[in-house]
Amino acid sequence: MKRIVVMALLLLCRADISLAGGYNYVEQDQFKLWLESGKNMSIVDIQVPAEYQQHHFKGSLETNSYPVKSAADKLKLDAVLPKLSTAKNDVVVICPRGGGGAKNTYDYLKEKGIDEKRIFILKEGMQGWPYKELTVSGKL
Repeated sequence: MKRIVVMALLLLCRADISLAGGYNYVEQDQFKLWLESGKNMSIVDIQVPAEYQQHHFKGSLETNSYPVKSAADKLKLDAVLPKLSTAKNDVVVICPRGGGGAKNTYDYLKEKGIDEKRIFILKEGMQGWPYKELTVSGKL
């Protein structure tokens, strides 16, 4: 019964997912629910090291690949591709502001074979994240 309730809640919550400019976004309130419910997802954090140290989500994959423009930036993302390819769960991209770097990551992951239906960008990125109690500081 509990599983049915959780599944129904997750399905209803997907209503807060938007498609804008050809990209899938997840609203902060929706992502908060995903975190709190323990949703099976891969969190790809592209923030630079200093920003990642300041705040990130528990279990996130630290890539330090922002702004994902150069070959060197993309090489950093390549390190997490095997995990993303085998997991088959949703992938949430965490960027400083949820803008160009997140879109570059989205495009690159899609180019590398990750199904676009699985990729989401956290709307407004880490700087717009209002629930600081759900982040951690420093390396885990």
